[in-house]
Amino acid sequence: MSLPLSGVTVLDLTRVLAGPYATMVLGDLGADVIKVERLPGGDESRAMGPFRDGESYCFAQVNRNKRGVALDVKHPDGLKALLALAARSDVLVENFRPGTTERLGCGYDAVRAVRPDIIYCSISGFGQTGPYAQRPAYDIIAQGISGFLSMTGHPGGPPTKAGIALNDIAGGVTAVQAILAAYIARLRGEGGQYIDTSLVESGIAWTVWEAAAYFGSGEVAAPAGTRHRRNAPYQAYRTKDGYVTVGGNTQRMWQALCTKVLGRPDWTSRPEYATAQDRLAHGDELERDIQSVLVTDTTDHWVTAMLTAGVPAGPVNAYDQMIADPHLNERGITTTVEHSVLGPVRALSSPLRLSKTPPQIRRGAPVFGEHTAQALGSLGYSAEDVSALQAAGAVYDPALPPPASPPPPRPAGGNDV
Repeated sequence: MSLPLSGVTVLDLTRVLAGPYATMVLGDLGADVIKVERLPGGDESRAMGPFRDGESYCFAQVNRNKRGVALDVKHPDGLKALLALAARSDVLVENFRPGTTERLGCGYDAVRAVRPDIIYCSISGFGQTGPYAQRPAYDIIAQGISGFLSMTGHPGGPPTKAGIALNDIAGGVTAVQAILAAYIARLRGEGGQYIDTSLVESGIAWTVWEAAAYFGSGEVAAPAGTRHRRNAPYQAYRTKDGYVTVGGNTQRMWQALCTKVLGRPDWTSRPEYATAQDRLAHGDELERDIQSVLVTDTTDHWVTAMLTAGVPAGPVNAYDQMIADPHLNERGITTTVEHSVLGPVRALSSPLRLSKTPPQIRRGAPVFGEHTAQALGSLGYSAEDVSALQAAGAVYDPALPPPASPPPPRPAGGNDV
């Protein structure tokens, strides 16, 4: 069975999360992803635990379906090898700070000179232009600039980070969208092109309700706990043994919640709760009233009662509870990836469900430099050539004799974008 991106070669110069997530998705869809890591040390996420047998689980989670090559792009022979790989690639993805690849000799113009129809995607914190372009950016910096920290958490509380690396993943998802769109354009005869994607703008693009409120009425989004900004009740409530999420935000659901679940039909006739706007205006009182009933029984009890009454509801799972959820297990939310050192590694499955060409996990994440000799061999380098380059410190492959002075490992941290 052919995968959607079979025959597409992606040269991956990314590190840490945003870029590696994007190239992982492309790899899951069938692309041959060649991950190029810099000497010394490689991708900074290799230094992030937990570890087993010296390998990072963080790195392993977002670098499956990739072949690993280690090059010193500051070495003339390392740069020559990189450009030779670029000449054989359809897509190049990098997430260095703007201007870095140009200084290294592998910017868009240099790559376009050897592959005119290349699709070259840059993922940065703030984009390639503008007054913030040269600022370093991590996910938390992007969450702050995007406004997420100011609108997350509970009213009156401190700025609160989303529980996941929201802007990093948004940047990766946006990059995939742009790359696939550019590839379709190339199939239609438009040739290659340059893509400029930023973590900040990718996250901001998801603030559609907040934009509607601001552009429509000047309302500035503020922390609302788990409440919805436009409907009520629509939030998480404490129960006897945990929390339950409730989506009783239409009139029909509100009436069913009061009459069939909470045993308070009188609330449907209260003027403070007559409409969604009334309930929003009296949100604190509404929360206290509903909470006073829900704390009397368990989460499972209320979820069953609400679903029976046609009111959307669900538990608030901890991560281990989510992994053990029977529905998600039947849907195959996790999979096992074979790693050359770690052996079987449990990982998240692809969420893409295609009836004819579903994604496949064909290989685990590479150990540092695992496929250097293989990739260079496909370019015409002999085994002796690669060994000589390794001796000179231009490349690294763990199966070859180490250079006289092996490079020190890269410390944790560094600039993702």
